[in-house]
Amino acid sequence: MSLESVRSFFAEHDPEIAVLVTEASSATVPLAAEAHGVAPEQIAKTICLRVGDTIMLIVTGGMARLDNRKFKDRFGGKARMLDAEQVVEVTSHPVGGVCPFGLPAPLPIYCDVSLRAFDEVVPAAGATNAAVRINPERMAKLVDAQWVDVCQ
Repeated sequence: MSLESVRSFFAEHDPEIAVLVTEASSATVPLAAEAHGVAPEQIAKTICLRVGDTIMLIVTGGMARLDNRKFKDRFGGKARMLDAEQVVEVTSHPVGGVCPFGLPAPLPIYCDVSLRAFDEVVPAAGATNAAVRINPERMAKLVDAQWVDVCQ
């Protein structure tokens, strides 16, 4: 269902973008980089976090790490990772396939400036072996994301 929700999202919002399904797993940044022939930094990883009662998605460069101070200064609290079951419940996507596309309900989405280093990034697409190739500015616009600087 999750992969299908992503395909439906792109069919409706940007049919030119193809969802790429591979034989190899792309559930981790190194596996995704290998499967798609890009540098690990070019993978756009999506993290599902909670700050107080707010659940949000942060999309960062593949090797970027959240900076706790920057995050707290921007969002007013400490980031808490959701567990795998909660992630599926909120996004409909399994861990390793989480992306900002095809969500069952709107969530606040933020793109870290680490993505702007690339003309094209490779986020997951709702399954542990699916992804898309997309310009980061285009991705942010499609999902109505705000740009933030919350990584080291």
